[in-house]
Amino acid sequence: MSDLILFWHRRDLRISDNTGIAAALEKTRKVVGFFCLDPNILKGDDVAAARVTYMIGCLQKLEEKYAQMGSQLLILWDNPVKAIPKLAATLKAKAVFWNWDVEPYSQERDADVINALEEQGIEYLEKNWDQLLNTPDSIRTGSNNPYTVYTPFWKNWIAKPKDSPVEIAGKFEGLTAEEQAIAIKAGAVELPTAKDLGFNWDGELIIEPGEEAAQDRLEEFCYSNINEYQEQRNFPAIDGTSRLSAALKFGVIGIRTVWKATEDALENSRSEELENNIRTWQKEIAWREFYQHAMYNFPELASGAYRDAFKDFPWEDNDEYFQAWCEGRTGYPIVDAAMRQLNQTGWMHNRCRMIVASFLTKDLLLNPQLGEKYFMQRLIDGDLSANNGGWQWSASSGMDPKPVRIFNPASQAQKFDSEGEYIRQWVPELSSMDAEYLVTGNITPLERQAVGYPEPIVEHKQQQRVFKEMYKNQKQKLEALR
Repeated sequence: MSDLILFWHRRDLRISDNTGIAAALEKTRKVVGFFCLDPNILKGDDVAAARVTYMIGCLQKLEEKYAQMGSQLLILWDNPVKAIPKLAATLKAKAVFWNWDVEPYSQERDADVINALEEQGIEYLEKNWDQLLNTPDSIRTGSNNPYTVYTPFWKNWIAKPKDSPVEIAGKFEGLTAEEQAIAIKAGAVELPTAKDLGFNWDGELIIEPGEEAAQDRLEEFCYSNINEYQEQRNFPAIDGTSRLSAALKFGVIGIRTVWKATEDALENSRSEELENNIRTWQKEIAWREFYQHAMYNFPELASGAYRDAFKDFPWEDNDEYFQAWCEGRTGYPIVDAAMRQLNQTGWMHNRCRMIVASFLTKDLLLNPQLGEKYFMQRLIDGDLSANNGGWQWSASSGMDPKPVRIFNPASQAQKFDSEGEYIRQWVPELSSMDAEYLVTGNITPLERQAVGYPEPIVEHKQQQRVFKEMYKNQKQKLEALR
């Protein structure tokens, strides 16, 4: 057995600030990375072409970084449970290290990989959290239960210490030419393109792949946009958010690095207003972690509602409505603008994610899992925990203490796109309309017909009444069963 440690990259496509790599380097300088293209994931029906394209770009950058560090990034394209133990045994690796994940499939898969490694006497790194600032076991209620409400979670979470970024210094030792040949025989392949994997994305990406681009984006955001974040984050026509969600989903930038940037910004702030803006972004980071903790502690969230009233809710089955929603032709300008942004760019502003999710569930009365899946099929930053948490919040089926929340598309547009800039950008057939009519949706049938824009497929106030009645009946049904 050699001193080689193989490091399995998953949601941490970087070398810097990587706790698992740091742990490996404490044992040996001979650290070689690998990534496994898992057919169980890639063959799923909820994989976005934009997301795979971004991931492959990040892997290309990671390959380059490993070469600069004197080592290699190997690529496997097979079932991890079979491919990883085979690679480790063939290369006579001392150990296989990786960072833990919160998702149910990842935990099941990792347990199977651990069993296979143990059978061959190969060491592995015990549960090591890299993607979280505070582990699920460290944030508990007074009765030692996981939190199900964000506000008390935040108060506990923000009071806990946060680790500093992990330093990765010095060169690695990579595989010899002979060992590289052995790795190829054991299943290592050249990094394929997204198209090789069956995913075609010809559009631009909202963020350039790789750690360097993510770091640049973080620095740019903390230098400018964060100073007005509390207000500007809600306006989809303004580039007021960090747009780091894809980088965080794939761990192209370390969460400790991001947190330190917020602390540095707080230290350099010179007014209470600036501090409030920075703290607001920190709360968004905590929301991300709240949803990850929730997925870890309540894995059943991945397949259904949290609230009993929504576990068998009588959602309607109207494919025509769903297709109109997907294609951005509901007749509600703010909804259609958001869906077209998603379809064309692989990304959607967070305010708009809430608007379209509320519309699907509270206006079209469709199962939120339809929308949740469609988002995963399109989003570059599609993340099970964040996407599921957002949809359950919007559908009122999750952990949010407010039982029913309904967004009025017109009032949302009036408040957050009052001049219709966002709508005009993504629904160009309406670009000549006055803002007053654009944001309210009060466009006459003749005007709609003239520009080829559809009539509203439902009437908001009527659907709101129907949903509330459905919810009332569902609650009465549950009470009768108790």
